[in-house]
Amino acid sequence: MDRAELAAVLRTARGRVKPGDVGLPAGPRRQVPGLRREEVAQLAGLGVDYVVRLEQGRGPKPSPQVLAALARALRLGADDRDTLFRLAGSEPPQAGRVPMLVRSSVLRLLDRMAEPALVLSAKSDVLAWNPLAAALFGDFSAIPPARRNLIRQRFLGTGVGRVETSADTPEAAECVGCLRTAQARYPDDPDLARLVADLRAGSPRFAALWQTGRSGRLRPGSTTIRHAELGPVTLDCDVLLEPETDQAVLVYSANPGTREAEALDLLRVTGLEQFT
Repeated sequence: MDRAELAAVLRTARGRVKPGDVGLPAGPRRQVPGLRREEVAQLAGLGVDYVVRLEQGRGPKPSPQVLAALARALRLGADDRDTLFRLAGSEPPQAGRVPMLVRSSVLRLLDRMAEPALVLSAKSDVLAWNPLAAALFGDFSAIPPARRNLIRQRFLGTGVGRVETSADTPEAAECVGCLRTAQARYPDDPDLARLVADLRAGSPRFAALWQTGRSGRLRPGSTTIRHAELGPVTLDCDVLLEPETDQAVLVYSANPGTREAEALDLLRVTGLEQFT
């Protein structure tokens, strides 16, 4: 582990990421370029003191899970992510695991979208989101990365952001099928195996659906969001597949002239500053 070089890479990478790139408000009193350490810690689900020690070259050896979370928070590309792992004395992620790094080109596409959009992994982890999605759904960075999973939240949590989810709907069965499809593709992924084990142990409904052995995939549909200021908003959800990384971009929209379209127009004006 090269602590000094790892610290330098982390500091430099933090300075390159703008708050708006990761769905955070810039605020009027920002005195540093890029993200604050507190924001990196929040996005990665780590303690602020831990991030400070890493950047000062005096932290402990990070686990692969911590390194992956830092790479996502700092929006590192594949080469920079691999360098981060090697500087920390770890091997980069191996083939056969669910890809968790969002390609830079997809992140640029996300930033330019005029609609709320999320990027999901093959096992339904929320990997990235644009500012409008954060304004609509809530602050995903406030959820620890390990629990930033749509299927985990549906069966074991309280839902995702402002979306009310249920384990007793046709969509829930489809979610279980998606996870079974992912397991068939990545049978040796330990995080995926741990997720399935947690769900089977913690949710009788999930266990029953899992026993049916059905596979599935993400499909277009509609989603209702209960926003504190906007009230209930039902939006169309389209699924754009990114086959290179086996990820999906979910894009939410409304028909022009509807109350939902007006609600999205209002969010584009007020955004994070209004609803933080």
